[in-house]
This record gives sequence, structure tokens and C-alpha cells, in this order.
Amino acid sequence: MIVNLSEKGLKEIANSFDLFYIDIWGVLHNGIKLHDDAVNVLSELDNLKKEYVLLTNAPRPNSDVIKFLKKLGLDDKKSSKVYTSGQGSLNYLNNEKKGNKFFHLGPERDFGLFSDFKSLKQNKVENADYIICTGLFDEEENLEFYKNFLSKFTKKELVCTNPDLIVNRGDVIEYCAGSIAKVFEEIGGEVKYFGKPYPLVYEKSINNKSKSVLCIGDNLSTDIRGANNQNFHSLFILNGIHKNEKRNELNKLFEKYQVDVNYIQEKLTW
Repeated sequence: MIVNLSEKGLKEIANSFDLFYIDIWGVLHNGIKLHDDAVNVLSELDNLKKEYVLLTNAPRPNSDVIKFLKKLGLDDKKSSKVYTSGQGSLNYLNNEKKGNKFFHLGPERDFGLFSDFKSLKQNKVENADYIICTGLFDEEENLEFYKNFLSKFTKKELVCTNPDLIVNRGDVIEYCAGSIAKVFEEIGGEVKYFGKPYPLVYEKSINNKSKSVLCIGDNLSTDIRGANNQNFHSLFILNGIHKNEKRNELNKLFEKYQVDVNYIQEKLTW
């Protein structure tokens, strides 16, 4: 049975859990400003001395997202709880791809992810040992372009630093690295994913052994499926990435994405 917490708030169930994985984009902010009610939830969890991770599929190291959240107005203590898919990717690259040449597929703003080994960056895919995908090129939004662009390089591993397919920046929908990775797989390429819903990002961000866990997010494909994959409980935020889908037929929506949801809430509130 799915429980609606829109009126009662997260406080109704907070004491049932030891650890909270909380999505950032779509739950804590919309890409432009913080959601005050969600920030208040973090304060209340701090008051209860509950553990939480601000777990995000951002193709950047933790430090970059922390700086962004502070710029939006989030305090140091809460910002310190960030763990990104980019950080997970970076740890993998440092351990498994050390010394290998790479091609960066994505916007220039993501370059900080691999600044420590930038000398290995290649300007042509054919000269690289593997591909790092952090998103789309700044000047190209057509997915068909990437299908053609990558068709000759399906023998190279593609490291996807953000499995999200799309994101809302305010009211504008943008493609993410996961959309490129999906295209690459469709043409026969191999993808190494870092981030939700894949297990490593949960394990590496915090010790979750023997703890009761609630995953809070607005993305059924990543936040909620990730919770399902780990056998964690889930709270689905309705006013996020799926807000324009059929809200009056949630069971059909969950069936479409093949996920199970324990709790729903219009927006994250205490």
C-alpha cells in the first residue's frame, strides 16, 4: 500500500529510518533556487541526529556541487553531506584508468571532473582509449547526432558519469549523460555507469550496513529504481521530473517504469 505524506509530512515516518538518501536536483532545488521546505527537512533530520546523504547524479566531483549549493544558500553542515556520481566516476578512473588516454563527451563546464589528469585528454575519439561522457556538447542537443558521432567507436568503453536521462532546469527540460549512454548501448557500445540506480554509489557514499534506509527522490528510473534494487524503502516526490505525466493514474505510472513505491509526497516537507 502506498502512503501519501503530502499532508502529514516526513515527520510521520522519520523515526522509522536510520539513514536517508536524498536526491538534490528536483527535491532540494530546481536548478535555480533551493526549496525552503526541503531545506527545513534537513534541519529537522539534523535535530534528530539522523544520518543522510545528499546523493546526486551530477557529473562533477563533490566539491563542485558543494560550492553550487553554498552559492544557492545552503549552509556548510548540510552541504558537506553531498556525494555525486561524478565523484564515484572519478574514483574509478583514478584506480582503473590511470595513465589511459580519454575523450571527453560533454560540456566544458564539466572539465573539473578530470582536471588532475587533463594531460591525457584527446581532441579526437580515435586517439583515446576510452570515452568519458558527462552530458551533451554545448552546441549540440540532437541525440541523432551522437548516434552518428559514436557509431565508429563502439569498441571503446564509455564511462557515464550521470545515468539520468533528463533534468528540469526551472521549466526547461534538458538531456543528461544517461541519454547519450543509452544511444551508445543501442548501437552496440559498452557503458560503465556511475550513479543511481547502480549499487556502488550507495555503498561508497556512506556505510549503510544493518541500517533502515529511506531513499527520497523525484526520478522513478534512478532514485526509486535504485531504492528497489537495494531493497530500501522509497519516497517519491511528485512535483519533480515526472510532474507533467499522468498524476491521477500513479499506479499506471509506476507500472510504466516498473518500480515499487512505498510513500509519495507532493514536495519534500517535514
